[in-house]
Amino acid sequence: MPGDHANPLQRRTAARTTVVWNGLRDALDVPGAEKGLQVVDIGGGTGGFAVRVAELGHRVTVVDPSPDALAILGRRAEESGVADRVRAVQGDLDTLSDIVPAGSADAVLCHGVLEIVDDPARALEAIGTALRPGGVLSLLVNQRHAAVVARAMAGHFGQARDLLDTAAGAAPDHPRRFTVDELAALLDRAGFEPTATHAVRVFVDLVPSSLVDLEPGAADRLVELELAVSERPEYLALATQVHTLATRR
Repeated sequence: MPGDHANPLQRRTAARTTVVWNGLRDALDVPGAEKGLQVVDIGGGTGGFAVRVAELGHRVTVVDPSPDALAILGRRAEESGVADRVRAVQGDLDTLSDIVPAGSADAVLCHGVLEIVDDPARALEAIGTALRPGGVLSLLVNQRHAAVVARAMAGHFGQARDLLDTAAGAAPDHPRRFTVDELAALLDRAGFEPTATHAVRVFVDLVPSSLVDLEPGAADRLVELELAVSERPEYLALATQVHTLATRR
């Protein structure tokens, strides 16, 4: 939980981590998990999720282009006592096939990456190749409807209007954003079956910090509210991010 003195960035991070981790932890509780799964974290950087996954007893390969981020990952894994279960490899989705043998991964985490790749469909195909049949994909992306609302509330009405009708594959600025329907179509074409979809950061980006700071414990209750609405589909259109769990057919 973020605590009363957390800044807005810390609150957003806490809301995202809480919702995504709850869903991911449950998804990793599959037959054979007690022996340790083979997990790949693409763009996992400093290991915010990778170390948690390793603490569950799984073996994690983190693929990231930043040597600095991977160095921080190494220190974090060492401090958490899971260095023997975390492997850091410099690379990206283009080099994934050279790092992860086809069909060898039980789960793949792809958080905040699909928005910046040149071809999202090709990226999902590469992930599908790395996963075994029935393997789990944890996918976190930016959601377009919330970006429209945010720009309108900031007074950027022209930008909001332009973004409203922009397809995910032709975004005029980065990062790319997706609607839930666009994401579902991409996953289907890549051979994935969605099993759960979570609304992430529904309120935390909209509530002024001054309101959160007024009342002791408000920051924690805000994150609790985020968790409560995360599985309610009517809130998906308001979410800054969407977390989808899917299995490879």
